Amino acid sequence: MRESAISHRISENGQVELSQEEIRRYSRHLIMPEVALEGQKKLKAARVLTIGAGGLGSPLAMYLAAAGVGTIGVVDFDVVDESNLQRQIIHGTSDLGRPKLQSAKEKLEDINPNVKVETFEEALSSENALDIFRDFDIIVDGTDNFPTRYLVNDACVLTGKPNVYGSIFRFEGQASVFWAEEGPCYRCLYPEPPPPGLVPSCAEGGVLGILPGAIGTIQATETVKLILGIGEPLIGRLLLYDALGMRFREMKLRKDPNCPICGENPTVTELIDYQEFCGIPQAQAAAQQNAVPEISVRELKEKLDRGENVYVLDVREPHEYEIANLGARLLPLGELPERLHELDQNAEIAVHCKTGGRSAKAVKLLKDAGFANVYNVKGGITAWSEEIDPSVPKY
Repeated sequence: MRESAISHRISENGQVELSQEEIRRYSRHLIMPEVALEGQKKLKAARVLTIGAGGLGSPLAMYLAAAGVGTIGVVDFDVVDESNLQRQIIHGTSDLGRPKLQSAKEKLEDINPNVKVETFEEALSSENALDIFRDFDIIVDGTDNFPTRYLVNDACVLTGKPNVYGSIFRFEGQASVFWAEEGPCYRCLYPEPPPPGLVPSCAEGGVLGILPGAIGTIQATETVKLILGIGEPLIGRLLLYDALGMRFREMKLRKDPNCPICGENPTVTELIDYQEFCGIPQAQAAAQQNAVPEISVRELKEKLDRGENVYVLDVREPHEYEIANLGARLLPLGELPERLHELDQNAEIAVHCKTGGRSAKAVKLLKDAGFANVYNVKGGITAWSEEIDPSVPKY
């Protein structure tokens, strides 16, 4: 690969030297002619911004620090939760409840005290993205939602930065390098976001804990290649990874001349409202308009304690029921339309799932089918565990 613009800029501006300790630390790099002393100086001079300190952000930031990237910026405003520890390896059990930026910074500085870690404890937005991106060479997207992905893409196009992209779900991952100056951007691949709620999140659908390690290290690899100006980056290519089949596939991507931000006649010339673009407010308004009757877990507990004849229906999947249950009747949402005849239309039915999303759909289905006295248990079994019975496992 010809020396990239990023590599050339770092080479011109990166007047850095390596200490004897750094030479010992990076010796396995220095003996490779593709890296050597010049390449390691480029790494030390580079400034890389990672969006998120979660599943993808953990391995990529750790490997960038170990590789000697001089300045690593991290954007995150979340705190460490137990459910994070299965995959977000930059955090440990002792970090529970702490801001992710604190534990991430400590881990990165422990891996390599020569690295400067700059933290941004705020939600990335249209108001701050351009200012944050401006001082970095490469942006690495470790986010898990569509509004932020489009925001990162557009901010990268407007600032001329490469966007090292990764995404994960269940057993599958994707990776690419979107760089409008050299090839297609994210909008060239996905011109429009999917309807809200169509693509479940990792919290809803799950993710193999090792998967972000595979994709995150690919993102780190692409970042280092861009800094060094070596190899063939994933520009114009989408790498697809299937962990169950242990297969990699590749899709060729082309720059869309009609792309609204990087095309020949761009219509997006500044950052927009990405929540609006992805239909989030409209979906929330529609959900409120079509809201189903609800009951809190405390109200349900009071009804059960009074001995009222409430039929509790669980619409989760059998494997979830095995993790935690209230002893309720299990009838998965996907089977409900064909098994309505098994339920009493005149009964008072309280429907629950994990957090209330699937059970709301079930309540609407039941009401449309003529069930009059049916309501959604707000917060589901998670709320029951938090507010009623902590012995019920949260997952």
